[in-house]
Amino acid sequence: MSSLPPNTFKAAIAAGQQQIGLWSSLCSNIATEIIAGSGFDWIVLDTEHAPNEVPGLLSQLQAMATSTTEPVVRVAWNDAVAIKRILDIGARTLLIPFVQNAEEARAAVAATRYPPQGIRGVSVGPRANRYGRVAGYHHVAHESICVIVQIETRSACAEIEAIAAVEGVDGIFIGPSDLAADMGHLANPKHPEVQAAIADACARIRAAGKGAGMLTGDPEEACRYLANGFTFVAMGSDAGVLASATAKLAALGKEQVALLSKN
Repeated sequence: MSSLPPNTFKAAIAAGQQQIGLWSSLCSNIATEIIAGSGFDWIVLDTEHAPNEVPGLLSQLQAMATSTTEPVVRVAWNDAVAIKRILDIGARTLLIPFVQNAEEARAAVAATRYPPQGIRGVSVGPRANRYGRVAGYHHVAHESICVIVQIETRSACAEIEAIAAVEGVDGIFIGPSDLAADMGHLANPKHPEVQAAIADACARIRAAGKGAGMLTGDPEEACRYLANGFTFVAMGSDAGVLASATAKLAALGKEQVALLSKN
């Protein structure tokens, strides 16, 4: 019988050790395998705003199996059935979107725990316990499961202390785009009012003893977030990197063709 490896990402954010990450929405096991070897501490496999379904998600988790990068799966919603299915295929770090208060945070945690601590449905031999090969898995699974809740509104920001106090919540992630929209600055998370709210939320999350998370598509901004105290920050996305790099490559080629055509 085997045992579960420790969740080093969970341990790192609990210790306040900063972790850099990348967002993944390409829904490709090959792309995931490539970026998992790039040196990030964590990679989000998104099922909320990317067309990821369980079979494809499984192949991406398998592609990351030999990597030291922690897969963080953002579930589509704070739903016990969705959470159960993703845990059973072997994900152990989950990002739960649109958590508004302590009650919803408790529901998210409960969905990741077996009875009597929670309501997770029991499967005897899922991939999560190596098809029945992990001794005592059902009694210790929660020790390696990391629950990150995502706050995305002014109302949720007002509840940070209550959410952070929920046992089993390991980190709080700020959704900058939805927060900006809720504040009346749709598609403008860099607005000074939004940035002030983000900074305030980060300070309060850290003061409550939890890891604070953030996403940005701007590497320089990501570095500022790290400098300002965020614990885990996504430096960009695989789709963004691909779009930007290919656009630059195409522009370079067209520029060269234009120069040659003048000769």
